[in-house]
Parts: sequence; structure tokens; C-alpha cells
Amino acid sequence: MTMKLQTHHFLKETESWVFDLDNTLYPASSNLFAQVDVRMRDFIANFLDIPPDEARKMQKTYFKECGTTLRGLMTHHNIDPASYLDYVHDIDVSPVLASPLLQGALEKLTGKKYIFTNASSAHATRVLDRLGVTHCFDGIFDIKDAGYQPKPDPKIYDDFVNKFQIDATKAVMVEDLARNLEPAAKLGMNCVWVKTDVDWASEGKGANHVHYETDDLYLWLNDLVQVDGDVSFRESIS
Repeated sequence: MTMKLQTHHFLKETESWVFDLDNTLYPASSNLFAQVDVRMRDFIANFLDIPPDEARKMQKTYFKECGTTLRGLMTHHNIDPASYLDYVHDIDVSPVLASPLLQGALEKLTGKKYIFTNASSAHATRVLDRLGVTHCFDGIFDIKDAGYQPKPDPKIYDDFVNKFQIDATKAVMVEDLARNLEPAAKLGMNCVWVKTDVDWASEGKGANHVHYETDDLYLWLNDLVQVDGDVSFRESIS
């Protein structure tokens, strides 16, 4: 179920829109992470010369304890992050389909729009190209920009807003991982949680940092940019 907004101030007061990438800008049903998940396991197995099942356990442990598998591997095994990212993101992105609905909504949003992701900018660009929305964004803040320290480390949120000179009190952040919204809310951002069927995506959900929630970002954005009395973008393309 999608929570719909009834306020006319939301758009007027927002100067910056901050979007996570994976499982946020495209549906989790595209299942790109399943490919990334396998390649992370294989990278660890090959790099450390250990069995795949042992590599899988290590992968999940580092994700839970360090925020990303990459952070754990850097901390405990001194791996080269660039080679890791190139390997794990060498996937088939064809399941991500172009979305005129998303494109139309993003083009109607006033203010600048940014990607804030724990992935690489190269991966982000490939996905945005598939969606057909690359031109809608004014910048990408990726894991390299964050010094390979992942969300939800509060410091990188400061680095993000400083890089793009964002007034956090006039920004909206959209994320599929609820825990990643907490630092954004503390900075004063309005926070939107995109709910998925991924079990751990709801970890850290809290009333103080989830202000709106939806299970369909495309329709949520479409409802947001509708003008009273006008035909909605969704209706105009149906």
C-alpha cells in the first residue's frame, strides 16, 4: 500500500532530492542483488582461497558487522576496493527496464536530484542509463566518495551534503533500507522509505526517521507531482 501525500508544501519547500540506487530507483523484483551476491561470494572465495560456503558466511558476517562486505574485507584483509567493485558489479543489468513513469515524475520534480549509493558510480550510471533517467540527476555520491565507508555512517552524510552544498532541512531522501534514513533525518531531511520484500530492509525502522513510506516509488512520485485538476502523468500514458 502506498501512503499518499495531501500537502501542497512538500514540493515547494524541497530544494534537493536524494535517492538511493539499488532496490530504490528500480523494483527489487529486478533482483540485481542476487547477481551481486554471488559475485561477492566468488570474489572472497578466490581472493582468500577458501570454499564458497565459508566465503558466504564471511560475506554475511562482514555485511552485518561493517555495513558492507567491502568494508569488512578492507578492514580485515586489506583488499583493493577498486578491483572488488569492478568484479562484483560486472553483472547483467538488462532486468532493469526503462521507466517513462519514473522519468516523467523526476522531470517534474523541482530542485536538484542526486544519487547517494553504497555502490560505485560506474554501476549507478549503468542502472540510470537502463532506466532512461541519467539526465535527471545533478550528481552521484558513491562509495569511493565516502572513502569506502558505507551508509549509515553519519559522517558520510555530512560529506554528501557538503560536496553538493545541500540544505538538509530542504531535502528529501528516498531509501529502501530503513536504517539508512536515520542519519538523514537527524540532519533535518524528510525521509521516504521504499518498502520491499527483503527481510533485512526494515531493520532500524523508526517513527522518528521514516516520515513517509511506499511500496511503489514510481506511483508515489507520480502522485506527488500531480497538479490538482490536471490529468496525472500516469493516466496520460495509459
